[in-house]
Amino acid sequence: MAGRRHKPEEIIGKLREAEILLAQGGTVPDACRRIGVTEQAYYRWRKEYGGLKVDQAQRLKELERENARLRRAVSDLTLDKLILQEAARGNY
Repeated sequence: MAGRRHKPEEIIGKLREAEILLAQGGTVPDACRRIGVTEQAYYRWRKEYGGLKVDQAQRLKELERENARLRRAVSDLTLDKLILQEAARGNY
């Protein structure tokens, strides 16, 4: 599944599956092979989604998208303000 984006609910499900395998005495590399991800992806997912429930992960993604949208809006407004200040001074 190289290059495929996983949804938060899929990630949490795979993390839970890996936790079960590890609790049964498996190793991290074995658990990663079973859930079909690299160790790097597993640790990245665990850092970001570890301990979250599916609805919390979905809300986190919604908030990240909203945050990005608001940052773009602030950036656009700041640029507009700078352009208007330059035009007001006659330096255009």
